[in-house]
Amino acid sequence: MASQKLTVVLSQSQGKNPAKQGLEEAIAAELLMDPAIDLSLVPHLVDMAADHPGLLYLRGVGGDAVVLSWLYPRAAFWTLDRQDVRGRYGVSLLHGFEEEDETPARSKATGRPDAPKRSLYCLDLRDSDDPQEYLTEIRRIAKERSMPTVGLSLGGMTNGSLASGGRQPLVSSKANEHTAGSRPPLAAEPLDLLAPTARRWYPVIDYDRCTNCMECVDFCLFGVYGVDDAGDVLVEQQDSCKKGCPACSRVCPANAIVFPGHKTPAIAGADGEGAGDFKIDLSKLFGAADADPLKQAAAERDVHLLRDGRDSVGMQGLEHRQKDDLDAMLDSLDALAL
Repeated sequence: MASQKLTVVLSQSQGKNPAKQGLEEAIAAELLMDPAIDLSLVPHLVDMAADHPGLLYLRGVGGDAVVLSWLYPRAAFWTLDRQDVRGRYGVSLLHGFEEEDETPARSKATGRPDAPKRSLYCLDLRDSDDPQEYLTEIRRIAKERSMPTVGLSLGGMTNGSLASGGRQPLVSSKANEHTAGSRPPLAAEPLDLLAPTARRWYPVIDYDRCTNCMECVDFCLFGVYGVDDAGDVLVEQQDSCKKGCPACSRVCPANAIVFPGHKTPAIAGADGEGAGDFKIDLSKLFGAADADPLKQAAAERDVHLLRDGRDSVGMQGLEHRQKDDLDAMLDSLDALAL
């Protein structure tokens, strides 16, 4: 019996950058000819609303999947998780990373159910301008999956179609055409996976880091965050978030809040940018020019409060965090004295 095809989803870039489009098309053209791959194109992950056909398709995909996007892998993974496309974090060897457990240990601070036992491999299309690097990694994953394993019953179906729309199609202009051997569409009506989208700005929560401390709920005054029935923090009203404002990410003690569209790597979800990497620089504590992240966050919040016709609140709600930082500084000084 032939092994199931590997689902590959290519999330297109925002805008019409010819270099980005060229890379996408080169990768897609090769994968279309690969009998072990089911390829589909969708718009930018962040821009798809919950009822967008591209997300409806993604939720119906069963088994492992590779998602190529213009986001850091961590940002892409938790953006998918936010939209109920869940799985285990699949480790990519694109740059020769050492093999490690594909399932990071969860903080267990929240009561969220365990993710399905399938892997989501998120590849950042900004890592290389050579399409062969991505193709090699995708085929490595496909080959790894073809090894005999215990079958999983995850439910859902894989469309396997290459939809078109918005850009010049690579193969066909019909959204309901699909490659030989692929499964039928999920609905009676063909899904236009590339239906138009508008640019969006909102945070996603990295639940591998989140400690459920509720700092974001207390800090954000725009109603973005809420608490579910189990008492776990969540992004409740994502479109209430103020465009360009990452203030809540700056105050999160665990660096668990990711703004995929931000230009600063630590805020946009870059690896290695976590609470565990934080070290106090004593040279900056005594008269440094760099802005205090808490003061910067408060200032960013005030800007958007004033734009909404509301009063600014300054450092309100952050006093205890300043005391925590002072305690950390004193601990660091004590450690130096030893």
